[in-house]
Amino acid sequence: MEQKGIFSIETFVFLAVLIAVFWLFLSTMGTAAFFKTLMATAHDLLLNTVFFIMAVAVLTGAFAALLDEFGVVQWVHIMLDKLMKPLYNLPGIAAVGVISTYFSDNPAIIALGKDKKFISHFEKWQEPLLCNLGTAFGMGMIVSTFFIAQGGRTGVNLVPAVIVGNISTVIGSIVSVRMFSHWTKKKLGSIHKEVEKGNERFRKIREGSVFERFLEAMLDGGKTGVDIGMGIIPGVLIISTFIMMLTFGPRDPSIGYQGLAYEGVALFDKIGKYLYWPMKVLFGFESPQLVAFPITCLGSTGAALALVPRFMEHGLVNPSDVAVFTAIGMTWSGYLSTHVGMMDALGYRYLTSKAILSHTVGGLIAGFSANILYNLFF
Repeated sequence: MEQKGIFSIETFVFLAVLIAVFWLFLSTMGTAAFFKTLMATAHDLLLNTVFFIMAVAVLTGAFAALLDEFGVVQWVHIMLDKLMKPLYNLPGIAAVGVISTYFSDNPAIIALGKDKKFISHFEKWQEPLLCNLGTAFGMGMIVSTFFIAQGGRTGVNLVPAVIVGNISTVIGSIVSVRMFSHWTKKKLGSIHKEVEKGNERFRKIREGSVFERFLEAMLDGGKTGVDIGMGIIPGVLIISTFIMMLTFGPRDPSIGYQGLAYEGVALFDKIGKYLYWPMKVLFGFESPQLVAFPITCLGSTGAALALVPRFMEHGLVNPSDVAVFTAIGMTWSGYLSTHVGMMDALGYRYLTSKAILSHTVGGLIAGFSANILYNLFF
């Protein structure tokens, strides 16, 4: 650990920033409501987000272990190696991470990253890339089915828009992973490890009968998920609480601040008014209110999806917007609130800022691609 003088400029800069942040919250919410909301939000995140992520990680870890034990992982690796290599410069087995996060949520990739057999196929500099790859496809099935269902309610066929959104997500994920790999190669390219090649005609299995192997693999994978859930608690509670309190305003504006969980200063909404024209150029939005969707996705895609029915009731959303929403909803699925915890769990906390920067660009590219592709073909 390095040493530094007792008095330095960073001490005063830190105090100035800290005072400014506290002033922002306290002057808007009031002291009592601020501290009550702070604790209530952290408590709710622990119960409903961290434990949810832990449940996802346990189930995904068990599922991943079973796929590995019975040869599915090796089969996917062989079949998709020729596709994943040119697109992402990753081994074919990384496609399992795409599938697992698409059908669940971002943290599902962590269980795979902690699996020794799975990660043995990756070079050292490729390991952190799993975070951006998985985050790009998080909640993919939920987001896609949600928008298709909204089309059924409004009598509009939104399937083409959702398909375009999914294709655009792939484009954005490639940009995110490739851009992030520029930094991981610089930092970890000189750190080599033995990458498992092996004989593709054979694989290692556990001892015992098929039933015994099934139980052992399932339980071993589930234990990994528990460790992951415990490890991400600090990152999720600290970062997500801050993000949520910047994202949302009072639960009931007519009453004001009540100290409820997830109340805050709604800073992102205020910023969104200044971002409308850039986002109009990038995403083709016709209504300034739609800016709330991508901004809210940064903290919670689930919360962003909750905005859509209201937008549709007021006739603010067209199919092109749905294509953009699908792409951004998947690519930016709460990555500001999960990236820190995920990178920490993977063991590469010091690369978090580079991962977030790369994924920000990837999300913008995904939304822009959706806007261009939909208007080009439909």
